[in-house]
Amino acid sequence: MTAQVLDLITTVAEQRFTLPGDYTWEQFEALEVLMADAPGLRITYLDGCVEFMTLSEKHEIFKKAIAILLEAYFFEKGIYFIPVGSATCRDRTKDVSFEPDESYYIGEKKEHPDLAVEVVITSGNLTKLAKYQRLKIAEVWIWENNKLSVYRLQGDDYQQISRSEFLPELDLELLVRCVLMPSIIEARNEFIKGISQ
Repeated sequence: MTAQVLDLITTVAEQRFTLPGDYTWEQFEALEVLMADAPGLRITYLDGCVEFMTLSEKHEIFKKAIAILLEAYFFEKGIYFIPVGSATCRDRTKDVSFEPDESYYIGEKKEHPDLAVEVVITSGNLTKLAKYQRLKIAEVWIWENNKLSVYRLQGDDYQQISRSEFLPELDLELLVRCVLMPSIIEARNEFIKGISQ
């Protein structure tokens, strides 16, 4: 019986659900308290809209592979960074609360992380970049359909760019190729070899 339950849990796909209606910040906080003990569930709030997302194994594999390789790059290149993972980013005055999949301060700690990574397996109802724009997170990397798109905040809007402005020498094609490799050990070795050349 236990093995069957575990098999079911590991094969559950990522799902997103937006609650109908318009919610106040206080109602959102009450929902957060109710869901606090629900593992693998994320809650996002933007302008009264509440979205729930379950995290699939596939989502977590891509998220961790990107983080492992990106952090290897920081170490290899001697780039000072502070990893803050999926720490909640929120600001009541701006009607936003969310958790990036991975996030980093580059150089020193600031009000909000400089770079955020979001893995999209199933598209949600909330605009992907709107929540990041509220907190003026400078660079957002979105992994979707086995591709990586890099967006840079320019003025009040994000523009897609071909190279990270924080990491202009990083070969994004190499990163994507390595993220898609089935073995994380081989992927890391290939990536280190590629960035060392």
